[in-house]
Amino acid sequence: MLYPSQAVAKPYFITAIALFAVQVLFGLIIGIQYVMINIPFITFATAKLIHTNLLIIWLLFGFMGAAYYIIPEESEQELYNSKLAVLLFWVFLALTIITTLGYLLLPYATFAKITGNQFFPTMGREYLEQPTIIKLGLFAVLCGFSYNIAMTILHGRKTMINLLLLVGIVGSTIVFVFAFYNPSNLVLAKYYRWWLLHFWLEGTWELIMEAILAYIIFKITGDRAIVEKWLYIIVAVTLTTSVLGIGHHYYWIGVPEYWQWVGTIFSVFELLPFFFMVLFVFNVVNCTKCQYSNNAVKLWALSTPIMAFLGAGVLGFLHTLAPVNYYSHGTQITSAHAHLAFYSTYVMIVLTMVSYAMPILRDHKVINHGISQKLEILAFWLMTVSMSLMALFIAIAGIMQIYVQRATEIALPFIEIQNSMVVMFWLREIGGVVFFIGVIIYITNFFMVKKKYGTR
Repeated sequence: MLYPSQAVAKPYFITAIALFAVQVLFGLIIGIQYVMINIPFITFATAKLIHTNLLIIWLLFGFMGAAYYIIPEESEQELYNSKLAVLLFWVFLALTIITTLGYLLLPYATFAKITGNQFFPTMGREYLEQPTIIKLGLFAVLCGFSYNIAMTILHGRKTMINLLLLVGIVGSTIVFVFAFYNPSNLVLAKYYRWWLLHFWLEGTWELIMEAILAYIIFKITGDRAIVEKWLYIIVAVTLTTSVLGIGHHYYWIGVPEYWQWVGTIFSVFELLPFFFMVLFVFNVVNCTKCQYSNNAVKLWALSTPIMAFLGAGVLGFLHTLAPVNYYSHGTQITSAHAHLAFYSTYVMIVLTMVSYAMPILRDHKVINHGISQKLEILAFWLMTVSMSLMALFIAIAGIMQIYVQRATEIALPFIEIQNSMVVMFWLREIGGVVFFIGVIIYITNFFMVKKKYGTR
């Protein structure tokens, strides 16, 4: 490490990976409940709630760890307040544990009543199911996080990477305010809910992902100038497409018809940032004398934009065109896109950052030794291939669902439709088991003995 305060990132990374494993485990529980039986004491609704909420939470832990590691180095000074970063970690972890236990041990309505949701109702919306008091705590954590990062950059060197990371972090904090706005009108509630979820997932989080990717590519190649030139292009395209791209969430919720045109057009344009990321990574790596020796990190970094282009870009584009979405919304195709998009865009970039930073945080310089490298590369292929196949199986199920439920004059009953997709659900569950094995191998890798190497 160049700066001792970068060590603050370590507990964030460890917690992120631990919660990642738990999140995947609950995904397997959901999968088995689709095709067989309920698991005692864990209903499908509860398992799904934990699976989706932990996804958001562990990625936030990962982003925070990445920022705390990158910002001191980019700013060429220690973190503004390391003690604040540690305090926020424990507060965030406590909020996560309390919320997860509340979901597991209490009926959702009881949890809402105990936490006072009746006085200021914000619960009951997908990804925003947390009690209001927990949302207030999370908002406080995000504000403290943004303040710490902003003050560090303010007193240090400004680079394209750390400024972009700051914009993504502050932007994510600002739009979280919409988590507290829950109008009684269902159309308005759906309308404004996407002001948080869309601008996180297809706006501010995308900026954070691009900043982390740029940092890793810079560490691999050592060429800051060409990295920052590409970054200007990618960020400009992201900002100009993500704002009106929100339109593809508005097709069928009671809004004016013009959103169909806006959503469709900008769904096409939202392909561009991911396409430029692919060009950026391979252009930079090919144009420099790359002697970086950590092959696992290189594999993660080079694969992330490719998978993001396919999962978030191409599959999202095909799914969100209004004439297609008329049939596909709310089907398994939505699930296929969500799984592959989250994995390729955000999961992979956090795992890339963890793979780069953890050996250094454990005082083992840059590269893992021998068997550790092989294990991590194996984990990469197990997770990436299995997730791709899972998305394929779910998409096939979605096509079957559309055919027998929506593209026919006489739709089959719901149970018959579900039964027609059972084979795809079993294949998805098998893919999930393989993915979980990949996660375990990835975690095990960090317990391997590392060999010290010289830095660049």
